[in-house]
Amino acid sequence: MDDHRTAIRSIMIASNVLDGIYTRAAKKVRMKENTLTFLYALDDGREHSQVEISREWMIPKTTLNTIVKECIQNGLVTLVSGSHTKEKQIRLTKEGQNYARKTLNTIYEQEERAFIRTLQEFSPEFTEALTRFCNCLNQEMSSDLEDELSKEEKNQTETVA
Repeated sequence: MDDHRTAIRSIMIASNVLDGIYTRAAKKVRMKENTLTFLYALDDGREHSQVEISREWMIPKTTLNTIVKECIQNGLVTLVSGSHTKEKQIRLTKEGQNYARKTLNTIYEQEERAFIRTLQEFSPEFTEALTRFCNCLNQEMSSDLEDELSKEEKNQTETVA
């Protein structure tokens, strides 16, 4: 168990350092961290729904909604009707693509240099394992949170009755 705890602690520290690095990067380009993350998510050339971005990138829905509205007002994104769902898809406009590239290019270059420096340590298995761990941890913590909320709701109902 101690070996697991040590490994998980190392992942947690690395994760916090990574978050801090991107927080600093956002400050350098004078942007809110979640806005930078939003542009990063959209800069893959595809359309995305707000639900998809919120879930994949862990941006709270209300925060994301505010960012989308700001980006629409600034001409960076547009909403388009989805072909398979009622939910609108978000797409960068031409201006948004240019802005995202200008803003993100330095970050992409820095990521690439860091990745190349550690390339011998990276493997598809490493990234797949980290992704699986994050998904499993998210499921564990989400189910525990739902259980706690259900208990609280039940206790409140019993207290009122």
